[in-house]
Amino acid sequence: MKQITIKRRTIPDIEIKGGAHLHPFLAQIYKSRGVTDIKQVDYQLKNLLMPHGLLGMESAVSLLINAIKEQKRVLVVGDFDADGATATALVIRALRSFGALHVDFIVPNRFDYGYGLSPELVNDLLSIKPDILITVDNGISSHQGVSLAKSLGMQVIITDHHLPAETLPDADAIINPNLNGDAFPSKHLAGVGVAFYLMAKLKSALQKDGWFEHKQLATPRVSAWLDLVALGTVADVVQLDDNNRILINSGLELMKKQCCCPGVLALFEAAGRPAALADSAALGFVLAPRLNAAGRLEDMSIGINLLLTDDRQTAKALAQQLDEINKQRREIQESMQNLADSVVKQLQKDDALPMGLCLFHKDWHQGVVGLLASRVKEAVNRPTIVFALEKEGSEWLKGSARSLPGFHIRDALVSIDRQYPEMIHKFGGHAMAAGLTLHQSQKKAFLMAFNNTVKQWAAGQPLNKIQVTDGVLPGELMSQHVAAMLQQAGPWGESFPEPVFDGWFVIKEKKEVGMGHCKLSLQMEEANKKVDAIAFNIHPNDFPPESNRVQICYQMDINEFRGRTRLQLIVRNIVY
Repeated sequence: MKQITIKRRTIPDIEIKGGAHLHPFLAQIYKSRGVTDIKQVDYQLKNLLMPHGLLGMESAVSLLINAIKEQKRVLVVGDFDADGATATALVIRALRSFGALHVDFIVPNRFDYGYGLSPELVNDLLSIKPDILITVDNGISSHQGVSLAKSLGMQVIITDHHLPAETLPDADAIINPNLNGDAFPSKHLAGVGVAFYLMAKLKSALQKDGWFEHKQLATPRVSAWLDLVALGTVADVVQLDDNNRILINSGLELMKKQCCCPGVLALFEAAGRPAALADSAALGFVLAPRLNAAGRLEDMSIGINLLLTDDRQTAKALAQQLDEINKQRREIQESMQNLADSVVKQLQKDDALPMGLCLFHKDWHQGVVGLLASRVKEAVNRPTIVFALEKEGSEWLKGSARSLPGFHIRDALVSIDRQYPEMIHKFGGHAMAAGLTLHQSQKKAFLMAFNNTVKQWAAGQPLNKIQVTDGVLPGELMSQHVAAMLQQAGPWGESFPEPVFDGWFVIKEKKEVGMGHCKLSLQMEEANKKVDAIAFNIHPNDFPPESNRVQICYQMDINEFRGRTRLQLIVRNIVY
């Protein structure tokens, strides 16, 4: 059984300004997450940040106004994940509602072109002859592709949120809140969030210019696209600062009222989930995997077309197709996981598990390595990179990296690249996730360099798994009412985590359900109260026998079955 170190959140001795009406328990939860003013959890759209400070906005808007008025050919260059898909669909929906007649998209197939606006992709665009390219969720590292596109007479607008390198591509306009000197307060927008701000600013400029009246077009509501913003933002696991929570909450409200696009509704239906109960967990763990599956195994165009269609039957068929692809993805991932687990167990047995773990197998699927890296990282609590062949028989390896809090994975790759300039072919990413390409001849040297980098960061300290909790939940608060209050207090997510509690329970019953999950009946030690629990991907044998005590970390949930609801705990970690 894993040994987990519990770290309980501290509750600052402050009062939340304007928060006198809050339930005292909820006020404690908010304070421990840095809330000092009730405005920080007031998710009305009127509190959304304006686009002031976003560099490149005026130039991009001017280019797009000209493109719309002259009916130029606009091509949106997307990315093959859920953030890129939602951003692509949003920009196309917006431009078409603004009166643009020649708008299309392309997503580089990850297996043929790799990531971003590559020179190979630009060359293949010559037959389309676009006048202007808009990158979404990519482009900030596409120096060669941008230069080639401009030399061929195309204008290029980059919208991205990934961290830029020291030099920027020579685009006509770049919008990225992480540019040096950018004054936009929220640095954590997802790619779809950046695209949303550009389209909102463009709509405002066109409206001020009298464009919609002149063309007798209905003035679009930019808030109608927030379902896409919510889905892409949650899926990309960006930090949920105050502004991102407003964007997500507004999108969730559209879903609950079934005022979202037919494709989003169809994803809920394919998953067997009611849209009326939409929350950030449903977006991250139910909708996003189905949408991402297309980009991982086949072509993200399927997902984008789902988000673009207004025909419910078409949406239903595409959502079912994505659901089937996602089932294939799960089967592939399970096979990869079994092999990875065996390798890790052998390394642990030999006391040879490196601090920075890299795994590779020639038969692993490039589209699934990121998911595997996340799972392995969680299991071993080490920064992890999983590699696969770029294509069968290739000499190049594509890697997906996942990190721990405090270890900035992209900065680590920057450091390695500076020490060994010929080692990494290309890379990019965030603090917690990154991607890179290596030649097979560099694999062994990179493994050593990465492990040494993590060792230096750890400074000889063991990498014990730490579970941050909100402490022990008093018996009187173990109720469906409190669970509902916490659910409604979201959206929860990265850097604004859903409450997790720890406590001792007596196991009354346990049994396996599904494939390797455990259903439990528990009794609180400090209160004569029984409660149901579910532990996903944890086998009953991982728990002590019935009638024994167990300390767990858990979240509160409401389980609905045959029209009845009851409290259910979701086990996140077994401590002892």
